[in-house]
Amino acid sequence: MASTTNRVDGSATTDTVTTQVTTNGRTIIDDAVVAKVAGIAARDVPGVYALGGNAARAFGAIRDAIGSSALAQGVRVEVGETQVAVDLTIVVDYPTPMMAVASAVRSAVTDAVTELVGLEVTEVNVAINDVNIPALDGVEPEAEGRVR
Repeated sequence: MASTTNRVDGSATTDTVTTQVTTNGRTIIDDAVVAKVAGIAARDVPGVYALGGNAARAFGAIRDAIGSSALAQGVRVEVGETQVAVDLTIVVDYPTPMMAVASAVRSAVTDAVTELVGLEVTEVNVAINDVNIPALDGVEPEAEGRVR
């Protein structure tokens, strides 16, 4: 059984969930939900091709083929009583500026977790482990402004 810490403000945490107790009832948010929210927010940032390392993406491709998806792939969260730290591993599209993508990911994840989950985000660490080059995937990017 997971250990629980009760707080004066009515919040409690366990090893895998965040719990808020009010006079009207109790709300429990699992850490996996926080990771999914962060993953969805990161995927929506322009320039992010995928989340996760090579092995995680390989397993993700298998999951996608059978109709399942892992929205928290490449995301690790450490959830405290009122705060959360997020670690993300991403693949960036070439030639998108990587520092700009990382900054946008930090902002999107912070906003989403704060707004949707209600936790303060202390840090968002972004590891860029690969670059997606569309020409190597056999897909030629369309030339803008060319008449065909």
